[in-house]
Amino acid sequence: MKTWFRGAMAPVLAVAWSLLGCGSEPVEEAAPTPSPAQELKKQDEGDWTPERLAACRPITDGSSTAECGTPEAFDLSRCDTESLDALDAQGPFTLHLVGDGILENDNDQSISALRFEADGRVFWDGYAVGEARVGAGTFFLSNSGTLRDGRKYRSSFVGCKARGSKRVTGCYVSCLGGNATYKATFEAEKVSRRPGEGESSGGLSLVGEGIVPRGIAADVFVTHGHAYVVALEDPLFGPGGLYVYDLADRTSPRLVKSIFFPGDSYWNGVWAKDDALYVASGVRGVLVFDISNPAAPAFLRAVPGNGYLNAHTLYVDGNRLYSMSAAPTPQTLIFDVTDAKQPVLLNRHQDPSVDPTVATFPHDATAQGDRLYVNHWRAGLLILDVSDPLNVVKLGQYTYPRATSHTHRVGVFKGRVIAFEGGEDWGAHLRVLDITDPANVERIGEYGLTPGVSIHNMELKGDRLYLSHYQHGVRVLDVSKPKHPKEVAYYQTWREGDRARGNMFHDGAIGMRVPGDGYVYVVDTSRGLLIFPEP
Repeated sequence: MKTWFRGAMAPVLAVAWSLLGCGSEPVEEAAPTPSPAQELKKQDEGDWTPERLAACRPITDGSSTAECGTPEAFDLSRCDTESLDALDAQGPFTLHLVGDGILENDNDQSISALRFEADGRVFWDGYAVGEARVGAGTFFLSNSGTLRDGRKYRSSFVGCKARGSKRVTGCYVSCLGGNATYKATFEAEKVSRRPGEGESSGGLSLVGEGIVPRGIAADVFVTHGHAYVVALEDPLFGPGGLYVYDLADRTSPRLVKSIFFPGDSYWNGVWAKDDALYVASGVRGVLVFDISNPAAPAFLRAVPGNGYLNAHTLYVDGNRLYSMSAAPTPQTLIFDVTDAKQPVLLNRHQDPSVDPTVATFPHDATAQGDRLYVNHWRAGLLILDVSDPLNVVKLGQYTYPRATSHTHRVGVFKGRVIAFEGGEDWGAHLRVLDITDPANVERIGEYGLTPGVSIHNMELKGDRLYLSHYQHGVRVLDVSKPKHPKEVAYYQTWREGDRARGNMFHDGAIGMRVPGDGYVYVVDTSRGLLIFPEP
């Protein structure tokens, strides 16, 4: 996943929350409704539209004497505030904030979460909102105070319109010293099961579950009869680390080892080769462990080992290890792991075609022989020739406006090379791409659920595509006809009563492996390790 927004939004939160005729004239006939195939041939317009989401506005022209950020300082004359009574403002919502400057800066947006408690308290990304008034045609959330220099701050949400019981739109403003320093509109979606869905379908049933005691579970790898789960540090739930589960009895995976390193506790990816386990550290790059004794990984070294490096994800193909790094420089590190315990750095690839001024970095990757496929966030999906690791050549690319290309898997179907690509944003969904000719990538299919819930990871096994789909749990698609992905099974891993629910947009089924042993291994941010039989 992209670096947790609780971390990325911390400075903002600190300021925002603390701070169709007849007649003589010719009549034009209505255009026929385009078919799905015709729609796909259109230019990809992205996951959401860069426009204001609500008809309200903060009053900033001096026509109001009301204090910035108070309810009276918003123009709600074009709003349907009576509709707000239908909103079921209880439990978790995902939140999309779009700045009024979105046309000038397509990064002027964010995704996060709201949680409404039964006792009236409200939390934004886990942090308490000081003032909350919801009901009787009102939706107002605000926090205010005074900075050390004496300036007053206030940050507020006001509802404009509800669409049924589960969606609301409105305005947001951040004020400092009585002036509006940031203006935006928002949309929020209540986290709930899709109509008609139960806990599971298609024979996907829970076999076993292993709790992750601390941090936020993020990824899993299965080898040597054990499941290796990594977790992220979280200010509310403690440090991240490595958890090792013995799988001798999959109905009851047994936690046999926990490893934590002080000052190094943001571990987002894990992979293994032979007797070596690789962990993506947000501080020290790739951590290498000896798993000759699978139940007790022994730390060997950090590579490349020359200072700070945020290794975000990992992928091993044959004798190559690829590590996608977000910082200090967005690059893909290529290692030779012929000797699995002694990775040798071959290259740090920073694709020259990617605009360095755009907020982008290599997020995830897979490889097949000489082809490396990299999800490069705003730059989309890159198709690279890595036959010579010292001279990486870009063969093609697929991107879309405001891209958040996050994960993918690649397979061959009736002689065509197909990539299944997923973003991680509001409205993000599965795109099916024909990449047989890398220089002419074609979008041929799509699959999506609700806009407020994103895909995180995926696995492709034959003609089955497995998705870890955050709050919509595990989804299994029949992709034997890639143009028409068909859902054949699901399991709802997300339960509102679990710890940490509603504290972040990235909540629920997150990591996944289908190693070919007859089981599907999933990690859920709150529940930890979940084991299912392959349906």
